[in-house]
Amino acid sequence: MKSILFLCTGNSCRSQMAEGLARSMAPEGVSVYSAGLEPKGVHLLAIRVMSEVGIDISAYRSKDLDGVSISQLDTVITLCGNAEERCPVFSGQVKRLHWGLDDPAEASGGEEEVLAVFRRVRDEIKGKLVELLKEL
Repeated sequence: MKSILFLCTGNSCRSQMAEGLARSMAPEGVSVYSAGLEPKGVHLLAIRVMSEVGIDISAYRSKDLDGVSISQLDTVITLCGNAEERCPVFSGQVKRLHWGLDDPAEASGGEEEVLAVFRRVRDEIKGKLVELLKEL
């Protein structure tokens, strides 16, 4: 069985959006998880922009690696530089990828400007997932 872990610092935006998108796009039998090195709670704007594409992540919770079944992981994808640097070593044949994405939680400006960053990052994740899932 294939399994993917999206790892970020806070498990609040990028990794939560990646988990939601991957769960909706991955073929049956692929397990998808997300975690953070320092979980902070799911960002409300991440929930909002995901709902715009028909994916409900409102019940998701921010978790650390202890909250993930890591014994069966095939692929770990870090989504920020901090997670890439601090990513633990996983036993077995775990493929590690790094997708350096802007942190939408750090976006500044008015509401529409911030939402535009969340949407852009969401769409970047989706594009990367399309390519990744071709390999499965």
